[in-house]
Amino acid sequence: MLQTRHPDSTFDLKVSSRPSSMPPHSLWSPPSSSSSFTGLSRKRKREEDSFPVSQPSSLRKLAMSHMIGSSATAPSSPSIRANGQRPIPGAHQFHDGLLPPAAASWSSALKDLNDFELSSSHPTRPGFQQHYDSPYSRSIPSTAPGSPRIPPLRQNSGSHTPRVRPHATTLNIPGMTRSKASPDGRIPDRDVAAKLVIIMVGLPARGKSYITKKIQRYLSWQQHNTKIFNVGNRRRLAAGVANSGSGSPTSATNRGVDVPTQAATILLNGTKGPDIMVEDEPTKLDLNGEPKSARTKIDQSAKFFDPNNEIAAKLREQVALDTLDELLAYLLHGGGAVGILDATNSTIKRRKLLVDHIKAREPKLGILFIESICHDQNLLEANMRLKLSGPDYKDKDPVKSLADFKERVKAYESAYEPLGKWEEDMHLQYIQMIDVGRKLVHHRLKGFLSGGIASYLTTFNLSPRQIWITRHGQSQDNQLQKLGGNSELTERGHCYGLALYNFMTYKRKEWLIEQKNKIAQSTFPPLPGDNTPPYPELNQELEDKNFCVWTSMLQRSVQTAEYFDADEDYDVKAWEMLNELNAGSFEGMTYEEIAQRYPEEYRKRSQDKLQYIYPGVGGEGYLQVISRLRDMVREIERITDHLLIIGHRSVCRVLMAYFMDLTRDDIADLDVPLGILYAIEPKPYGIEFHAYKYNEEQGWFDELPNYKPRKTVDRNS
Repeated sequence: MLQTRHPDSTFDLKVSSRPSSMPPHSLWSPPSSSSSFTGLSRKRKREEDSFPVSQPSSLRKLAMSHMIGSSATAPSSPSIRANGQRPIPGAHQFHDGLLPPAAASWSSALKDLNDFELSSSHPTRPGFQQHYDSPYSRSIPSTAPGSPRIPPLRQNSGSHTPRVRPHATTLNIPGMTRSKASPDGRIPDRDVAAKLVIIMVGLPARGKSYITKKIQRYLSWQQHNTKIFNVGNRRRLAAGVANSGSGSPTSATNRGVDVPTQAATILLNGTKGPDIMVEDEPTKLDLNGEPKSARTKIDQSAKFFDPNNEIAAKLREQVALDTLDELLAYLLHGGGAVGILDATNSTIKRRKLLVDHIKAREPKLGILFIESICHDQNLLEANMRLKLSGPDYKDKDPVKSLADFKERVKAYESAYEPLGKWEEDMHLQYIQMIDVGRKLVHHRLKGFLSGGIASYLTTFNLSPRQIWITRHGQSQDNQLQKLGGNSELTERGHCYGLALYNFMTYKRKEWLIEQKNKIAQSTFPPLPGDNTPPYPELNQELEDKNFCVWTSMLQRSVQTAEYFDADEDYDVKAWEMLNELNAGSFEGMTYEEIAQRYPEEYRKRSQDKLQYIYPGVGGEGYLQVISRLRDMVREIERITDHLLIIGHRSVCRVLMAYFMDLTRDDIADLDVPLGILYAIEPKPYGIEFHAYKYNEEQGWFDELPNYKPRKTVDRNS
């Protein structure tokens, strides 16, 4: 037995090469009937004696040659072990009969091999013992230099032919998703299948325009480019009775008032508002090349809508297709995401014509039918009352107008075909909305837009109520003009909370008296000059309404509501989603400090506040605030109670942008100073809007009679 010990370790090698009883220099071979083993052993003994043993690599070559030359039926190999452990990986096992005698040269070779293995693996760790947990760890690492990184090449891994299938139409949320095709998260022009054509269906006075306007406002607030295309407006233009005004509810002069495209008047600050014109004047129709002044006005009474009137039917059909072409141009070439075709579309023939027209233009476009059905007589009365103040009956006798309008509805009813079997056989998606959201029926909804619209429609209600929005009272960080934080109110801030509580309690009682007076004075048909439609649900118990107060989770908002929280007649709740926009690494800094220390970030924010996101952990932007307030808006639309929201600047801006239908350019720059209280009263076709300013000396609020939303001029906002 030969034992070799490394001088610096406990690593022992034991080679069992022959029986201990044999002479140390005799050539030993195992019992075998073949004499070739003996001759081969003598030959390799001579080779071993003359082989240089100072190089470990030579020893490995010698060991490999022995292993290759061994017989498969030979006896087991000698064991090479370290302190009784399992065989050392990498140490080749030789046939006992092929081993050379244990001479001094072999002992020296094993010692050199042991020294080499230890020094190459862990030269600085004395007493090292090798342990292998995986066979893959036995591989000797490559010493070749690393190859240069080759960037991925643009390719089509599916096949060798160009891709023809449309791209995936998954969820797109501006500010929350990003891709190569859509860096800003909006629906890219490439993803035509993600865009949507909404086709309204329903008899007149069923609330179609109310629904379309709500959908347009909600999707636009979500930063999806959405536009309404009203066939009735184009019909009036073609018939020579279009509105003569040049304003539009989305223009700068009327911006901020949520009005439907067919509403004739609104109430602004309690007074009669301006006449409401069409959403956008359609492109000029070519009526035999006649100039507008030479056109003959076409009768727009109930006879015009008689299905047996072939001339009028052809005109209505052509107007519908022209309006649809304008909608398709908006979606395919104008950067639009959703186009809404607002018309009756009351027959299968008309709907088939529209579907075929869309498929011929772009077969990948999504199509969603939304049908509005009304069974509630109070709802029908409110809708008809609005129609009497619309452009078809403006400045006409209300009694005669009502009779004519009912005849028009009968003309449509004679040929009306609701959504159903044909749409289902054609695998078209549709939503049936009964009594403005009291009941909904869905069929084959697909795509995130259709699903989001269906969820939003379930929140509709026409209950009379008030929605109040204000910022918290003055905080300690407000005094120092610091961003974010969670500071407490100052003494002036606590006084603001007390004045707000007293004013809300007074206005709550005042509103109840006004609603009871409206019920007592309402008449149908309306009297001349009475342009305020009643709420369909106005006759319900008004005194049963609760008053909710919602705050954020930050101290300055919660403390502003402390007087409401002490009154059992108010329901106070704190919402984390109402927290102020998170300024990330800039929390606790002033805008002056940001401009001095981070001028590039300050410049980027000034150029595009809507898209800008504050750097650092938790940093947000306005698009992120819009996204987290999506469920909040749905809840506001759903509840029938009064509501006061005590929020923060960015939150108030985003909520005001939704209710006032502001453009994306106005959201981040809306002026929302401390001490301003906004009142929004939803109505069947719009809102009644008021603004009040805090009078600190009197501890009360004064109304601002001509207040309109405007951009801020404060650098620190």
